[in-house]
Amino acid sequence: MAATPAPPQAPPKPTWDPRDPVRPLLRPTIRIRLTLLYGGMFLIAGILLLSIIYLFTAQALGDSASELPFKVVSGTVQPTTSWCRLPASGTGDQLHQAVSACLQYQRDLALDDLLRRSLFALLGLSIIAFAFGYAMAGRVLSPLGRITRTARQVAGSDLARRIELDGPDDELKELADTFDEMLDRLERAFTAQQRFVANASHELRTPLAINRTLLEVHLSDPGAPVELQQLGKTLLATNERSEQLVEGLLLLARSDNQIVERKPVDLAEVASRAIDQLHGEAEAKGVEIRGERAPAVVQGNGVLLERIALNLVQNAVRYNVPEDGWVEVTTETEHGQAVLVVSNTGPVVPAYEIDNLFEPFRRLRQERTGSDRGVGLGLSIARSVARAHGGRIIAEPREGGGLVMRVTLPI
Repeated sequence: MAATPAPPQAPPKPTWDPRDPVRPLLRPTIRIRLTLLYGGMFLIAGILLLSIIYLFTAQALGDSASELPFKVVSGTVQPTTSWCRLPASGTGDQLHQAVSACLQYQRDLALDDLLRRSLFALLGLSIIAFAFGYAMAGRVLSPLGRITRTARQVAGSDLARRIELDGPDDELKELADTFDEMLDRLERAFTAQQRFVANASHELRTPLAINRTLLEVHLSDPGAPVELQQLGKTLLATNERSEQLVEGLLLLARSDNQIVERKPVDLAEVASRAIDQLHGEAEAKGVEIRGERAPAVVQGNGVLLERIALNLVQNAVRYNVPEDGWVEVTTETEHGQAVLVVSNTGPVVPAYEIDNLFEPFRRLRQERTGSDRGVGLGLSIARSVARAHGGRIIAEPREGGGLVMRVTLPI
């Protein structure tokens, strides 16, 4: 029988990513530049230090050779310094030992002087090396500062900013180019979102407004049958609910971005306006609205900030106890921040369900719309507007039932 041929083997997998661009082996990367910089600095500092020590040593040896601690006069050895003591008489060995002691002492003095000068030279070179290294490191890493500044400007909704970093093709330029590409995609996405919001605002509001007008005209006809009037009222309520849902969705989409145009807004005034709008509804439900509102001025959009207060107070009024309920609205400044607090009586809210209340279309023990209390976007819009102003909103269960909503905004 003929031997069965072996199945062909698959080629080995490449150890490199074929999507990565081919780059030269010795391109000027940050690692190579920093290595050359600090290696060159160490080499230069070492050469300077060795040169200074060599000069100091040569000077010390020259001084030692020219200024001996003794001299020979008429065949006798006489000391020239007070610390070199030679015997007036004695054997040759005694004289040799005394001269050796004088030379050793002079050598110790020269070494001490050399050590002291070398330490001063090392200190001076260290200061120069640190200053030069700090300056060079700042120069090498300056593109990171440029990237950071651009990122901060982009965080303020200025998506038109670009880094456009020039220089060698190193890791920092790769990071800057990648960041610019990401900004291009983000700008296109946000532009498309804004265009969609504008189109949706027109396309969705117009038919709802037409339906509301037709229903109101129909209901104004005194000769219409009772059944049709009741149907018209039901359809009008449904249409109004749809308008609220559309307005909430559009506001939620707009408020997810940062606020570019800011003006001074007093949270106390904003809260008072929201209370005035809900005063009638609160009286109808038997809910008392109270609280002291101190001035708390922030920089932001007054319409959106009023929406925060309106949504919080509206929820506090609607989700309250049937009898003897109250809503407390206070404003103050605390630790450099403006604070709006809305607390109310109401049903007991478990702590683990607090986060769900801020999700769109979520209510306590209800996940979708189906209640006449709202469309389920109030707290979502409030949180989104607070984030757009650089603040945050925190909800906590109140002891005895109800919630405490705390909004903090930077002044």
